[in-house]
Amino acid sequence: MNIKKLIPILEWLPNYNASLFKGDLFAGITVGIVLIPQGIAYALIAGLPPIYGLYCALVPQVMYAIFGSSRQVAIGPVAMDSLIVATGVSTLALVGSENYISIAILLALMVGTIQLIMGVFNLGFIVNFLSKPVITGFTSAVALIIGFNQFSNLLGIDFVQSDQIQLILQGIWLELGNFNYYTTIIGLISMIIIIIARRINKKIPNALMVVILGVLLMKYFGNIFLNVSIVKDIPSGLPKFGIPVFDLDLIRNLLPIALTLVMVGYLETISIGKSLEAKQDEYRIRPNQELIALGISNIVGSLFKAYPSASSFSRSAINYESGAKTGMAALISVVMVLITLLFLMPLFYYLPKTVLSAIIIVAVFGLVNFKEASFLWKANQLDFCLMLATFIATLCLGIEFGIITGVGLSLIVLIFRTSRPYVVELGKVPNSNFYKNKERFEEVLLDKDVLVFRFDAQLFYANASYFRDRLEQMMDNKGSALKLIVLDAESINRVDSTGVEMLKERILFCQKKGIIFYLAGVKGPVRDDLFRSGILEIISLDHFFMRANQAVRFYKTGDKVKQEKYAKYIHQAYK
Repeated sequence: MNIKKLIPILEWLPNYNASLFKGDLFAGITVGIVLIPQGIAYALIAGLPPIYGLYCALVPQVMYAIFGSSRQVAIGPVAMDSLIVATGVSTLALVGSENYISIAILLALMVGTIQLIMGVFNLGFIVNFLSKPVITGFTSAVALIIGFNQFSNLLGIDFVQSDQIQLILQGIWLELGNFNYYTTIIGLISMIIIIIARRINKKIPNALMVVILGVLLMKYFGNIFLNVSIVKDIPSGLPKFGIPVFDLDLIRNLLPIALTLVMVGYLETISIGKSLEAKQDEYRIRPNQELIALGISNIVGSLFKAYPSASSFSRSAINYESGAKTGMAALISVVMVLITLLFLMPLFYYLPKTVLSAIIIVAVFGLVNFKEASFLWKANQLDFCLMLATFIATLCLGIEFGIITGVGLSLIVLIFRTSRPYVVELGKVPNSNFYKNKERFEEVLLDKDVLVFRFDAQLFYANASYFRDRLEQMMDNKGSALKLIVLDAESINRVDSTGVEMLKERILFCQKKGIIFYLAGVKGPVRDDLFRSGILEIISLDHFFMRANQAVRFYKTGDKVKQEKYAKYIHQAYK
């Protein structure tokens, strides 16, 4: 067993040097500067006291630096996961209460346990059922939900937080007349500053800038800006060790939201990690190791008052762009959070909540992916419809129903595509030995008595009937002149018992009609399955050919020498 595979920090730590530290130091400080106001803001999204956002940035980051296969992904509080936490936990306890906090921490333990089990048993492939269009639709919808929920603090109005856009918009509309002028102005100016700073240089700590300006404004001119809500007292100090309180009924109620967080957190981490992996050649992302790392991060984090954490798109990008080379950058960010928790929390007393909302709104609205939607509309309208359905379901029915809809539709599309694969008749390219798609190559030659066709998928129970129907259709088009059928099986990579039985039935059907049935380009594993299933009881080895043109030539000229050699080769390979 390779211990470095289990504990990836051992891959880079022994060779760590001063040149690496220089990049990690700058990146760690930069990410820490962004992380502190974000952590406070995202805790508010989750319905938790602000300090829990910083707790979420401590132990989980340390665990991921040790066990994560990516060296630049930034773990901690995330807007999307925070909203999912709020959505699930708010139905079980009063927001901000001690019971609410304990349930959120228990949720982190549950999420981590599921992730760890999935990683240990190599179950990361399950998330592959969420296609990219589904992820795009889901993340875009959640971004809008998070953003509009923040209008409460941005405008200084009070409405019920929800994960359904129609309820949010209704709440905003009913309370819009009660908006606080000063709160709104401060929030909008903060958003403008952040956007301008981003356009000038993404490395500018725009979140920290507006936090400092907001604190100074309220501390020295707070008597002018009446009724602007501020964070007020945030307790200092580090989280204490404690085991979350277990309750079987509560665990059963939390299981759907925990599974949602597992899927979303893993998707976020893998998608970010893969995008960063493509930009360097130092390491490779290992999906199951990422599950293990996330699981340990959430499990150990829950013992130190952290709610569910995942990877952040924005902080990971900043980490990479700032020169991070290893997980040391994350550990430096942790040190900054520690210093803040121990000594700097009183400085946030006058921080306006509208500034935090401005930070969140600008961050999450950037996740609404118009470019991907436009691309899908042009490239594949079925994928566009899949994305749109997931987007609408998430936006209108809520996050849980959105992800269920996405998974369900992904499976339906997968079944549809595999049950109705591409089937086409092939024709001979003049003066060559190649057979090509007659629908794409107008110059190909077609024989009235020969049907060469290609089936572009595995042949199994879901598409066996479709195979038979399309073959019958092509046979009917040829009419009574048809004497030879050649199945070009190069694209068939697997057959099951249903597919084999259907194929045998078709061969026997053709034999009764006096039509010869040849197979060309059959892959070795597929050929083995056919032989084991008794296909040689109805046809002989000389019905198998390496290429379609060889099968047609053998039929027309009786070139038995080459075919006997190939049949002998197949026989030896099968033995």
